[in-house]
Amino acid sequence: MRKIIITTVSLFFSVSILAQETKKDTVNSLKEVEIKNKYKYKREKSTTVSRMPLNNIENPQVYNTITSELMKEQVVTNFNDALKNATGITRLWESTGRGGDGAEYYSMRGFSVQPTMINGLPGINNGSIDPINVDNIEVIKGPSGTLFGSSLISYGGLINVVTKKPYSTFGGEISYNSGTYGLDRITADVNIPLNKDVSLRVTSAHQNEDSFQDAGFSKSFFVAPSLSYKVNDKLSFLINTEFTNRTSANAPMIFLNRGVLLSFNSMDLFEKNYNNSFTSNELTMSNPTFNMQAQMFYKISEKWTSQTVLSRSSAKTNGFYHYLYDAGNGDDFYRFISKANSQTQGTDFQQNFIGDFKIGNLRNRMVVGIDYLNLNQRNGNAGWLGNGIVTLSTGEDTGVLSSSGVDNLLANSYAGNTTSENEVISAYVSDVLNITDKLSVMASVRVDKFISKTGKSYNQTTVSPKFGAVYQIIQNKVSVFGNYMNGFKNNAPTLQLDNTYSNFKPEHANQYEFGLKTNLYKDIISATISYYNIDVKDKVMSDAAFTTFRQGGEVNSNGVEISFTANPIKGLNIIAGYSYNDSEVVKDELDDTYIGFRPEEAGPRALVNLWASYAFTDGSLKGFGIGFGGNHASEFNVLHRKGIGSFTLPDYTILNSALNYNTDKFNITLKVNNLFNEKYYSGWSTVTPQRLRSLIAGLTYKF
Repeated sequence: MRKIIITTVSLFFSVSILAQETKKDTVNSLKEVEIKNKYKYKREKSTTVSRMPLNNIENPQVYNTITSELMKEQVVTNFNDALKNATGITRLWESTGRGGDGAEYYSMRGFSVQPTMINGLPGINNGSIDPINVDNIEVIKGPSGTLFGSSLISYGGLINVVTKKPYSTFGGEISYNSGTYGLDRITADVNIPLNKDVSLRVTSAHQNEDSFQDAGFSKSFFVAPSLSYKVNDKLSFLINTEFTNRTSANAPMIFLNRGVLLSFNSMDLFEKNYNNSFTSNELTMSNPTFNMQAQMFYKISEKWTSQTVLSRSSAKTNGFYHYLYDAGNGDDFYRFISKANSQTQGTDFQQNFIGDFKIGNLRNRMVVGIDYLNLNQRNGNAGWLGNGIVTLSTGEDTGVLSSSGVDNLLANSYAGNTTSENEVISAYVSDVLNITDKLSVMASVRVDKFISKTGKSYNQTTVSPKFGAVYQIIQNKVSVFGNYMNGFKNNAPTLQLDNTYSNFKPEHANQYEFGLKTNLYKDIISATISYYNIDVKDKVMSDAAFTTFRQGGEVNSNGVEISFTANPIKGLNIIAGYSYNDSEVVKDELDDTYIGFRPEEAGPRALVNLWASYAFTDGSLKGFGIGFGGNHASEFNVLHRKGIGSFTLPDYTILNSALNYNTDKFNITLKVNNLFNEKYYSGWSTVTPQRLRSLIAGLTYKF
């Protein structure tokens, strides 16, 4: 550790950065910066959660916001570390890079979800999201099918990334981070006003990092140009683009056997192999990703604005994917391997009309929209073949781990070309009606037509409603709220074991929720307390081999969430959260395997997050700051089935700390993650060791 600190400190003095002198900010820009610095853990208003501008305290839906200021303070270099600041969310799977669903999986309100939304629009990826272009992350809770459809979100909610946008003055920053496990990361964020109407902003990151295990690495390059153009007082354009090129060698997922009596009863063998990756740096996966969003805003009148959006996403997978599967003898795991070559593409078109008007004396805020989404995936993969056995008791691995050796193994195993394509055509309307200054109600509905063009052609139509009410006990300070929200899942025709297709009607999830929101003491304390209950009906369930599917399953998920953000005194910022979730399968249409059990995707029952920082604002220590916090998760069953058994991952508490020195031009930060080098795991019918203690040092030059 001492050697790492000395090396890192020396980097501070060896890195030099060239920059231009800045133009003076406008008064409005200065005010905006001051507000962000004072309340850097909050964004009180969102334009995407309800698809209209709405303050948090008047929104009947619960969401958490993770700001870019908080991520900078914590020296966040990956998406998972950012999400650790949100209440009630935890990672189940790391990114596998495989086609279609290779992004990270998280659990929220008892259901798995992936980060697939950017600025409220589809943003597909098979790898991971770089935080450099993130202004804030909105973790939106509950089934949100009415405004966001069903193809890219879950019953637990959605993760929406709000990107950085161009602004009217010149400015930016360049940063360099270095740390343990070979971390080298350089980032840039530059905003250039081309003239008084056109501004260009470019964010970029290049990162190399090794695994904490004996093999594995990630190497990525990211660039995101965005352009804003104000044509006149009525018409403006905003174009966002993102290009990612990521190559990695990922440790194989370690699956417990889901079809036989569980043969593991302790963590001993997994702890013995905590640092073993069971891969090599030759077995790499490449995940190029592209996202583009072009938006046109036209002010029709003082009361109505038109928003026209075209978005395009592409995520490719090219390389080796392998996993380990429990042999059922309490020691051995079979390795299965393939070489993937696939591409997922998404095209989305939206037309929204956003209004703020009165009928009589009653204020209405309304969005009326149509949405067309096309998703298609093309695969040309090698076949799946066995590649050795991993024995945990000895660490022995009989597989081939060279790229040439695996290529020889997979020769002539080509599985053929496959394609899948789905279309969704939707229309929705949502209205927030202020009955009085303190009482408002929301009513929303979506009509959704799903068209499957895969295998057997099929289409179905679904109606999804949403209702909410907010009463502000103290206007703009304290409100009570309640909501009824619906989510749904369209099911394409499903191939059964007998090689025939079955059609299933849409699944539905219905949530009711009520709680309290506060924004007290000149906006320096914000809190949300809520209780929710989600019932899922008509769930399609399968056997362990995913060969037989039946519809009619039912799941109940309920719990409480408490979120807290505060700036009680100058320089002190706190963000904290607690969640408890109780989920249960109440009906299993197939074979009663899951009845009475907590779903494996539900993750830990209890989650706690905390981060507090203090920055000295005057005196001889002015500019210095300190931060401390961490996360706690209760024990949870990653395998939990009748006739098979339960395997429990232990609870854990991870603590982190940071020191920083900040001036108008420079920021120097030292961050320690997993301060006490705790061994801990994540999983979803899998057992995945998580990163041990790491040290990151960062230097930023601002201009």
